[in-house]
Amino acid sequence: MGATQIRKERLPQLDIYRALAILGVLHVHATSFATVDAIDSRFYYIINFLNIFFKYGTPSFIFLSSFVLFYNYYDRPLTRSLITNFYKRRLLYILLPYLLISIVYFFVRLDQNGLLNSSIDWSAQIPTFFERLSKGQNYTHLYFVFISLQFYILFPLFLKLLKSSKFLVRWAVPIGFLLQWGFIVWNKYELHYATKGSLAISYLAYYLLGAYLAINYDKYKVWLTSGWKKQTRRQKSATIALWAGWLILALTHVQIWYNTRLHGAKYDSLVYEFLWNIHTVFSAIVLMQAANWLYNSGWKKIVALLTRIGELSFAIYLMHPLWLNFYREHKFGLNPVTDDYLIWVYGGMVTALIVTALFVQLIMKYIPGSWVLLGSVPRSLKPKDPAKQDSGKKSVGM
Repeated sequence: MGATQIRKERLPQLDIYRALAILGVLHVHATSFATVDAIDSRFYYIINFLNIFFKYGTPSFIFLSSFVLFYNYYDRPLTRSLITNFYKRRLLYILLPYLLISIVYFFVRLDQNGLLNSSIDWSAQIPTFFERLSKGQNYTHLYFVFISLQFYILFPLFLKLLKSSKFLVRWAVPIGFLLQWGFIVWNKYELHYATKGSLAISYLAYYLLGAYLAINYDKYKVWLTSGWKKQTRRQKSATIALWAGWLILALTHVQIWYNTRLHGAKYDSLVYEFLWNIHTVFSAIVLMQAANWLYNSGWKKIVALLTRIGELSFAIYLMHPLWLNFYREHKFGLNPVTDDYLIWVYGGMVTALIVTALFVQLIMKYIPGSWVLLGSVPRSLKPKDPAKQDSGKKSVGM
């Protein structure tokens, strides 16, 4: 990727970060129906808690994607070769899986709507597919991949701007918040764009936070990676402020949604937006510190398990709704107000993780070319033959 390539320190703890992030995603998706169905359950606070507390998943992935990109590319010469290879990898390992998995979920939705067994007019469905494809709407979770593609398109521009100006680097985080919130307020009062959550600008604060931390990683590395006993007094104060602020914001976020869903309380839409934004921004840094602590904990089996989950996180993200869809068809006559309904709901999260992880791992290990549908194959699962290793490089996006 150019005449000069600076070899950066590998950060294996980021796989643990990915694992923690995908656990957030699975909790939210597994409890989404229950927040409506189990409104009369005595465990409703728990269901609502799981659904709101874990909403850090997607924003954390966006933060991490930016962090990894700027960590790997910021110190490299910005050449045509670098940009060409960057887009080539995204075309192969992100855009192509997005296209193919969108086709899969388009048919899943047709089946859910009972249209596959009828005399469907396919000529009318094709424009619908491409319209949804252009907005990341062929299934509810695909908006994240669509957002990632937008950021990949913009990445060379962000890279060039931040490489050319120390001022922009210094103020990257405030600029990210300003642009994101400028759009949010503009959309609320004038644009009224219904699916703003599928636009990259709605996540710009996370993206520029990831860029800032990557560029200044040496400055924050000791704090993020040191255990509590090894931290200085100043670092301990920062850690306490980070984790205490995170918990307070997360619990406040949980509470306003509990009040809204159970008691019909109404707040300004900007209140929900603000608490979600600040809660998940704090979460992105908390997860970075937690991932480092876990990696250095000495708990080898837990680290190995989380690392494998993290390696498979993109594929798990793509495929887990298929399992949840199947799982929800088997409620076994459970009443949402009974205690065993809560167990069944959480069982959806646990089985979505286990079944999907095992499934995608087997496909990646034994089916050549699986990266076409599931994204790049982890190093630990790629063929030993060096000639085949190109298809096994880690996806930088997840």
